[in-house]
Amino acid sequence: MNAPIAKRRLSRREVDVVRAHSLRLPFHSGAFDLVLDRHEELDPNEVHRVLRRGGSLLTQQIGENEWNELRPFFPRMQDFGPLLDRYVSGLQQTGMTVAVAKAHDFRSAYRGLGELVYLLCISPWTIPDFDPLGKDLAALLHMEDRLAAREGLILTESRFIIEARKTT
Repeated sequence: MNAPIAKRRLSRREVDVVRAHSLRLPFHSGAFDLVLDRHEELDPNEVHRVLRRGGSLLTQQIGENEWNELRPFFPRMQDFGPLLDRYVSGLQQTGMTVAVAKAHDFRSAYRGLGELVYLLCISPWTIPDFDPLGKDLAALLHMEDRLAAREGLILTESRFIIEARKTT
């Protein structure tokens, strides 16, 4: 979603911006000085392959504690496990140097059930086969009853960031 904006703004500075929708990056080896990845799965080997020597990766991902409050109500909720550790390990195995690897959890209030249902509908990987008007309606209402506070539905947001450099 941000790629068209970045392309427009950086074209004035003669910076090329391209976008890929695959773990297998359709680019020549050593083609880039920078790989940015926000919330998309990445393959450390592919990132290493497409970066030039001295090139950098900067990625922000969803952390392992994302919306943990929902798990008791939706046992089939996706669990990506310790993704930060897997990415750091994978990048280091390629020979990249990890300069920053930080996770941060924070509390966030959603105004109500409708807002949360909307987010779950546009992120179908969160709860596979999510069906808010069918099989998941009872769990949603139970969850709302248990988690509702004066501020709304309070959930944990979890993010991590990695900055790594290709040194060889």
